[in-house]
Amino acid sequence: QVQLVESGGGLVQAGGSLRLSCAASGRTFSTNTMAWFRRAPGKERDFVARITWSGGRTYYADSVKGRFTISRDNAKNTVYLQMNSLKPEDTAVYFCAAYARSNLSGSVNYLDYAYWGQGTQVTVSS
Repeated sequence: QVQLVESGGGLVQAGGSLRLSCAASGRTFSTNTMAWFRRAPGKERDFVARITWSGGRTYYADSVKGRFTISRDNAKNTVYLQMNSLKPEDTAVYFCAAYARSNLSGSVNYLDYAYWGQGTQVTVSS
């Protein structure tokens, strides 16, 4: 059974930091682009960041560029999202996802991702 399990969410004050982790089990995703999305209350699921299978390329939404860093450890089958300088508008449920096909750079469209975690809540207070 394939599972993606996120952890590391919580409540933090504006300007603070959190590090999210996404651990995969059931299969390896070392050849898949991995991504983070988020869904704020009453909003659609938005792209946050993605990282190619080798870790050689990363992409970010404009809203998080310069504050968030995505990374991966293929030996541990784990993806990370380091979030710094958090803002109240970053409050959302954060999901990790694996791109449906291998050896491609992925996309910003959540429909292109085949595997999803259950999400972890991030709340940033002002």
